[in-house]
Amino acid sequence: MAAAAALLVAGAPAVVASAGPSGTAASRPDRAEWAGSWATAVTRGNSVGLTNTGLNNQSVRMIVHVSVGGPALRVRLSNLYGEQAVQVGRATVARPNTATPDDLSDIDAASVRPLTFTGATTATMNRGAELLSDPLAFPVTDDSDLVVTVHFPTPTGPTTFHGQSQQANFIGAGDLTGAAEGTGFTTRPTCCWFFLSGVDVQRKGSPGALVVLSDSIGDGNGSTVNANRRWPDLLSDRLLADRPDKRTPGVLNLSLAGNRLNHEGTEPGDGNYPGYYQLGPNAAARLNEDVFPQTGVRTVVTHLGINDIWMSNDSPEAIIGTLRQINQQLQQRGLTSLVATLTPYEGHGAPGVWTAQKEATRQAVNAYLRGSREFDGLLDFDRVLRDPARPSQLLPAYDSGDHIHPNDAGNQALANAVPLRLLDL
Repeated sequence: MAAAAALLVAGAPAVVASAGPSGTAASRPDRAEWAGSWATAVTRGNSVGLTNTGLNNQSVRMIVHVSVGGPALRVRLSNLYGEQAVQVGRATVARPNTATPDDLSDIDAASVRPLTFTGATTATMNRGAELLSDPLAFPVTDDSDLVVTVHFPTPTGPTTFHGQSQQANFIGAGDLTGAAEGTGFTTRPTCCWFFLSGVDVQRKGSPGALVVLSDSIGDGNGSTVNANRRWPDLLSDRLLADRPDKRTPGVLNLSLAGNRLNHEGTEPGDGNYPGYYQLGPNAAARLNEDVFPQTGVRTVVTHLGINDIWMSNDSPEAIIGTLRQINQQLQQRGLTSLVATLTPYEGHGAPGVWTAQKEATRQAVNAYLRGSREFDGLLDFDRVLRDPARPSQLLPAYDSGDHIHPNDAGNQALANAVPLRLLDL
């Protein structure tokens, strides 16, 4: 395999790249195909709180930021982690009302369209199952927001949800799926997509989708809420600007804050971290649930392992072994597998969260990744974010303040460092 290295100098991407298998025939430019445009990883509800008690005769209005557009869409709901069947009373899709930007719960009344499921406006999500809407002629613009509102008329029980949305979403009593004004949505958490897991769009000659399998760094912790400044969003912006011919892949962010390679979300961690269901199952178990079912996935970026270090004090061998196993399974499916180095975090958390020994583990993992030719490409995110004067720390200009998560500028630097030639387009 031919390999090429580039250092992060004068804005050059930090990457080690090698040619990888495509595994997918090139799309015909005249054929309409479905492509993933937005997706999120879901987990079971936590042991306490709203995600555990669930919803009852309530509507949830959720804002999603799609990567690519097309003339039609379909929406995916998920009851993957539910404990019972869940009734969907009614669901709609709409565009936000840009005339009232201060109230994100308002929608453009003229744009509201009902979603149907095998022809019906009501449906049942079986326990552990997904629910795919019928195709809907609803033009979607690249890099735009959609608003999905779902009414749950009967008790749902524990929810299937994504807990770190970095996006305000809204809950109100009764059926509010057609309500243009958001005044009825009285609960307004800056978290949580409930039961919503994906949006596909129909496109001609789609080059498929790129999946980001990451933790809170991909999930956008430290970025501006409601601004779509996660690095996968910013990478999508780069792709759209780079490809005026519109042969742009969807970017699907399957990151889960707190996720680990070798541990379950409920396992406690160092620094008195209690663990929660919303951190998700171990990453190897997520491949079948989060990655392989995505529509048109062709390339996967895996950026995981830092939580195994600071939370669980795993050995380099344990982290490397699981990264290699994930890589093997991706490549066995014909997917292009890219891996990213682990970024610095000295100064984060309580005493014991960062230690010199844990830093040595991080360095050992990164040294292995930089020297390996198993993966189809390496994104050297450590080199992008580290402070050259103190390589165990984030560069201050990229630090959100907690010394582990990048701010908006840091997320932009990560997005800029991804060589587009690696993405199997």
